[in-house]
Amino acid sequence: MLTDKLPLWYQIAQILRAEILARHGEEPERLPTEQQLAERFAVSVITIRQALKAIQDEGLIVRKRRHGTFTDPRAFPRRPLKLLGSIEAVFAQQASEETLVLERALRHPLPAALKRHFPNLKEAACFRRLRLDDGEPQSYAVNHVLPELGRRISAKLLRTHSMTQVLREDLGVRIRRIDNSVEARLCSPEVAKLLSIETLSPVLFLTGISYDPDNRVLDVA
Repeated sequence: MLTDKLPLWYQIAQILRAEILARHGEEPERLPTEQQLAERFAVSVITIRQALKAIQDEGLIVRKRRHGTFTDPRAFPRRPLKLLGSIEAVFAQQASEETLVLERALRHPLPAALKRHFPNLKEAACFRRLRLDDGEPQSYAVNHVLPELGRRISAKLLRTHSMTQVLREDLGVRIRRIDNSVEARLCSPEVAKLLSIETLSPVLFLTGISYDPDNRVLDVA
């Protein structure tokens, strides 16, 4: 999950930050201990302390001696984070956001990195969207979906619903599970331009893989 392109403490801080903000709890929640976090990420306790210090400086957590580390709901922002990618089951998008459909390709060559998820396919439906809030770009999402499902997904649905909502509610597809992962990456020139940020800016790259009851991949976001 972690890369050698960015400091470990920074990547861990971003992952923990995303997890904390995804909770949106009204009550403080206790975080795992430093040792537990160190074991989770396979790093030293010192690295974990650096990561927690960064989050603490943002006001997202409160560290109480002998009691542990707790989230501070008062510091949760109402606006979503600027993200690269989309795990829509984790990060609920605000209804007021505007979504631009940049691409709706019903038959798109399957990227090499996704062939293991769609082993018998050479093509998949590809949808690219840019989410904005008050005219400001907030996140960029790319979905590769089974062709037979993709052809049933209209531009209107892409503008108004998350892909999980589209599959479950609009198409009536049964989703058994969604595997999510998050990591810090450096932003590519193409995406940096879309998000109005500098090239190589650190961003969170989120991946969600949806499976049906037969363990077949439906969507890779």
